[in-house]
Amino acid sequence: MIEDGRPLFLQIAEAIEDSILDGSLAEESQAPSTNELAAFYRINPATAAKGVAMLTDKGVLTKRRGIGMFVTAGARDLLLGERRTAFAERFIDPLLAEARTLGLGPDDLAALLRERAATSTEGNPA
Repeated sequence: MIEDGRPLFLQIAEAIEDSILDGSLAEESQAPSTNELAAFYRINPATAAKGVAMLTDKGVLTKRRGIGMFVTAGARDLLLGERRTAFAERFIDPLLAEARTLGLGPDDLAALLRERAATSTEGNPA
């Protein structure tokens, strides 16, 4: 999970986000503590705490005094919205710019997407 080149606290925050998105960490359930994260990833607890604090600042996690950190209600929808926006900015916007350059309209793009989706799933049962 730990990659070179990216700050560890960001990777910890993203791992927690991924767990929320895939449902393995449900809304209103208790999140791993900073000490648990530090032990699991073999990192400094302060680094894990920085990742958790980032998610707290975003409203994904909330602290319940004396109990621990919990996933907030609505966290999954919040994260999905953020990821969709990032996806559009990273992939869709450049795609649209290139499509305009090539003279492709929305219907042309939709047809290309359907064609590519059909060929990319051939031999890969869903």
